[in-house]
Amino acid sequence: MTVKSRLLRILHQDDVNFLVTNRLPRRSLSRFVGWFSRIEQPLVRDVSIGLWRYFSGLDLSEADSAEFRSMHDCFTRRLKRGARPIDPAANVLVSPCDAIVGAHGRICGTKLYQIKGRSYALTELLCDRRLVESHRDGCYVTLRLTSAMYHRFHAPHDCRIERVGYIAGDSWNVNPAALRRVDKLYCKNERAVLHARLATGDAISLVPVGAILVSGIRLNFFDLERLKSNGGGTAFCSAEFRKGDELGWFEHGSTIIVFAPGSFSLCDNVQNGAMIRFGQPLMRMP
Repeated sequence: MTVKSRLLRILHQDDVNFLVTNRLPRRSLSRFVGWFSRIEQPLVRDVSIGLWRYFSGLDLSEADSAEFRSMHDCFTRRLKRGARPIDPAANVLVSPCDAIVGAHGRICGTKLYQIKGRSYALTELLCDRRLVESHRDGCYVTLRLTSAMYHRFHAPHDCRIERVGYIAGDSWNVNPAALRRVDKLYCKNERAVLHARLATGDAISLVPVGAILVSGIRLNFFDLERLKSNGGGTAFCSAEFRKGDELGWFEHGSTIIVFAPGSFSLCDNVQNGAMIRFGQPLMRMP
């Protein structure tokens, strides 16, 4: 067994993984990594990206550029044109990002799961009674991005984003080790809430959830810093998107939870632990 294999085996043990990624001072560590990842000194950049590739299996063959100013620049890279074909079916919502499928299915009233045995309520996640009622008994999919994945997210269908919310919070890791140990984890972390409406009139929501190490959520069409400076809240907007248009990006691996009405159904490829790519089928409209 190689040194790399031994290290990965140790780090993948639940207790060790949870200790390393969650029992350290999360906020301070996230601020430090946010600063460090933006260093543009070539040696720092190359060593950082090299270690990241060594331990995560990072694949940059689909990146639209082979040159990066910093590790952060690599983290938030764009893809080559055509790298992610968008399912053209008019009745299909596509995955907004590359991810591993987590908890998914029907919402029981307002109760849903972060992982088997760990439930939470829509009211605690969304902090918006009207939005909670629009997704009561609906369906949902949890999409977890890992550190090596493409970090930008996109519109799952032609839609208009009508409101944007921001909820301040912690920066727990969102990997399975943490999901098994921390109750209502998504309800504790920093998150944004995108209220969208399809041409059919159906309301869907995307909830990008921040995580440890940078914990940054950025939107192309709205300045979240304005809401952050006010301690959170919701603001109206009217931003039109076509299926596949870029909405924003994470500055580190994290999670997006997609909500839709109960009349929608999950596509057959949506299975727990399955890899899904941006543009592949996620939900089917009635």
